[in-house]
Amino acid sequence: MEPDESSSNNIDGAGSAGPAAGTCGRRYHPGIRTKSRMRVLHGSSTGGSRIALVPSHHRKLLPGWSQLQAYTHTSRGRQAMGWIVTLTVTIFGGLLRFIRLGSPKGLVFDETYYVKDAWTMLMTGEARDWPKTIHGTAVNALFAAGQTDNWLPQAENVVHPPLGKWFIALGLKLFGGAGNIAAWRVATAAAGTIGILLICRIALKLFRNLPLAALAGILMSIDGLGIVMSRTGILDIFIMSLVLGAFLCLLNHREWALAKLTAYADAHHVSPQTPQNSRNLAGPSVFFSWWRLAAAVLLGLSCGIKWSGIYFFAVFALISVLWDAYNRHTLGYRFWFASAVIRDGLPAALYMVPTATLSYCATWAGWFIHPDSYMHNWAAAHPGEGITWLPETLRSFVEYHRQMWQFHVNLSEPHPYMANAWMWPLQIRPTNFWLSESAKGTGLCAISPGSPCYSNVTALGNPLLWWIGTLCALLVIIIALVHFASRRGDWRVWAVFAGWLGGWLPWLQYLNRTTFNFYAIVLLPWVILSVIYMASWLKAQLKKRAYHAIVGIGVAAIVLTSVFFFPLWTGIPLPRGLWAAHMWLYSWI
Repeated sequence: MEPDESSSNNIDGAGSAGPAAGTCGRRYHPGIRTKSRMRVLHGSSTGGSRIALVPSHHRKLLPGWSQLQAYTHTSRGRQAMGWIVTLTVTIFGGLLRFIRLGSPKGLVFDETYYVKDAWTMLMTGEARDWPKTIHGTAVNALFAAGQTDNWLPQAENVVHPPLGKWFIALGLKLFGGAGNIAAWRVATAAAGTIGILLICRIALKLFRNLPLAALAGILMSIDGLGIVMSRTGILDIFIMSLVLGAFLCLLNHREWALAKLTAYADAHHVSPQTPQNSRNLAGPSVFFSWWRLAAAVLLGLSCGIKWSGIYFFAVFALISVLWDAYNRHTLGYRFWFASAVIRDGLPAALYMVPTATLSYCATWAGWFIHPDSYMHNWAAAHPGEGITWLPETLRSFVEYHRQMWQFHVNLSEPHPYMANAWMWPLQIRPTNFWLSESAKGTGLCAISPGSPCYSNVTALGNPLLWWIGTLCALLVIIIALVHFASRRGDWRVWAVFAGWLGGWLPWLQYLNRTTFNFYAIVLLPWVILSVIYMASWLKAQLKKRAYHAIVGIGVAAIVLTSVFFFPLWTGIPLPRGLWAAHMWLYSWI
């Protein structure tokens, strides 16, 4: 489908080339949409060349140049093929998420909080409290049976921002209300499916290789944690999709900034080979683009799901500025780091932080509108307390957030399925979402009619994918250190590390807190990108046959593992012996 052009060797500018005939000396960069670039690609009136060779000192800006037929967004055929493959993989992953979405037929794990909250928000505008039982019958059982109006009049003390529950409420509104169990999970299934599309596009931008981009989407499609979280009405899958969207926006900003910096360098004859032309040139400012603004909005919304989105905001914003600095350095600007910080980073912070903050506050609109929201009138009942110079509503809002913060930092109650962050990359302690005994002979229990039969949903990632992905992440670190020692660079390394830095590393400070393996859903895309990066690296190091053998065997093993574990992710009944065969580690039970 696509030429082989992902090579970390070529990223660093090996080889030499000058402008091709008929290009008027113009430089070519994928992602730069200019009239001159279109003439270079499709042939100008002065020559028939279809593609210009990039000067060697600029090639390291691009993610792969082993062949001139590199994937570019200006080739309509390849652009169309990129979208066809992306949508095909997305539809495949969507089918795995939407088929049998109404199973299990009951509230799964934390759906008892989020689905019921979403329903009362849809009905009354705010989350309401629920009794545990009604006339001796569990309210959850009544809710699953269609008796969905048993909420209490008082507002509930919710400990997460409301946006994720509004997403679930939208699914309830559009697909029949709380009486339709599948409607509880439509929003999460849609978010998980969108995540597949986004990882395909991100991988395509990073590696310019359509098969590798398709592989990224396939791995996302068949991973167990992605499937389970998409088929369960809880919050974390929304964070994953929002931060992926923000990351794609920042990749687009990087391309836009590179185009502007390159055009300026061309006009002023800036290059590492001509430092005298660069001596007094800091280059243009690239602090603002609509892509970067959109990223700030999406990251603010991710905080409106759970506060952990703020870690992604900090990491992504920093990496975006580092990309600008790297581009300035590679193009030959003398004051490249200071310019990136002063001309790009600081001005960007002046609008990104307020934008993200306003986006976050907007997710609380329902709380501000409804006077009976939880703690809405706290300030009126507690004069002289809190931040007294704020208006009463804002004082109540801040105090509510303070109490939410206290809840989270002090949450250390033991749970049988709690898992600290260091366990997540190796999937050591998955979360059991659902376990019930099924009628004998149903599902796969037909292969052992006399055996007890269990329906189980376990939030467990594909173990081979996660184990291989963790190993690949360690290898990427080694490759990055080797590049650094040899004064070479690959900006994609930061793209691979971004999710690990934002979605995993901060959690290591909370080892005393009650945390769960399913929080790692936000890490899944970057586990996959670690695998794809190493596949791209192997492509450059090995002969084609060896590369295809290694990658083919690895992918086949991951796919077969997903087929084997699929019943455990979707609640398909299993006989006890087959269920036990899935418990590869004692800690999985």
